[in-house]
Amino acid sequence: MKGVLETREVHSPALENNPLGDPARRRLTVYLPPGYAEGTQRYAVVYFLHAFGNGGGSWTNASGFSPSVPDRLDALITQGAIPPVIGVFPDAWTKLGGSQWVNSDAIGRYRDYLVKDIVGFVDKTFRTQPRASSRAVVGHSSGGYGALVMGRYHPEIFSLVGAHAPDSYFEYSYMPDLPKAATALMKAGGVEAWVTELRQRAVATKVRGDDFPVINILAMAAAYSPKKGEPLNLELPFEQHNAKLRLDVWNRWLVHDPVRFVPKFMDSFRKLKTVYLDAGTRDEFNLRWGTRMVADDLKAGGVDVAHEEFEDGHSGVSYRFERSLSVLVPLLARD
Repeated sequence: MKGVLETREVHSPALENNPLGDPARRRLTVYLPPGYAEGTQRYAVVYFLHAFGNGGGSWTNASGFSPSVPDRLDALITQGAIPPVIGVFPDAWTKLGGSQWVNSDAIGRYRDYLVKDIVGFVDKTFRTQPRASSRAVVGHSSGGYGALVMGRYHPEIFSLVGAHAPDSYFEYSYMPDLPKAATALMKAGGVEAWVTELRQRAVATKVRGDDFPVINILAMAAAYSPKKGEPLNLELPFEQHNAKLRLDVWNRWLVHDPVRFVPKFMDSFRKLKTVYLDAGTRDEFNLRWGTRMVADDLKAGGVDVAHEEFEDGHSGVSYRFERSLSVLVPLLARD
């Protein structure tokens, strides 16, 4: 790597006293491009949002054969494919596996954590160009969802959004997991009992593959249908004894679906320079279709959109960041 990765610790007022008791002090990885230490230049910044089930440290975990995302960013810069930028890799891991990068009464204020605490820290600590036109936010899966959330609420912070296979069209992406979660929760004796079993199993051996649909649904319920006083302060979108869909709760989820909120917040998305979207044609969570719907709505609303599909599935596609960075980074404003 020609650039440098630095690790800092950031205290987040937004995460103080969060409902899950997760730490308010978080490790932050920052990529500084070649020549940063020797110069006085200020740089545009790309914020990378990790997927559900990952933390900030996952960005630097190279597979052995494939480079990490910071390595890919560094290669693009050193090859002259994109201008030098600072890369920021915040951590939003929670005891439920993720936050969806939203503010939730059951999880914590992770949207505020990013736009207030992390962006503020980065602008004070590094030589950035502290303006929306010089910031991009990108992510994959739940991180891609988070990038769209930032476009919805914070075009004054980010002017460019890149969403790889973002959680979208919940009927296709989440609904298939609902009966799987209902089965596991009924067998365990409820939400809290199942989570206790999961944590014990994760320490004693490992998390199983069939645990993912359950923790995924619990985390999404915490993000989309929090309710104080319920187990884990979340309300499930189905009856636990027979898995019947609870339409009142499910409709609360749908409010958070990009397929629903993008058209309603088109004025915010029109303030962006460009939105980059992609998904694999074999995406196991059917995110190809929701991504297409979002792209169509954005285009119809007059937003500049780069939408692509590629022959692959949902996981192991970090190479696609090379494509989104190649599209977005040259559009970032520089002095």
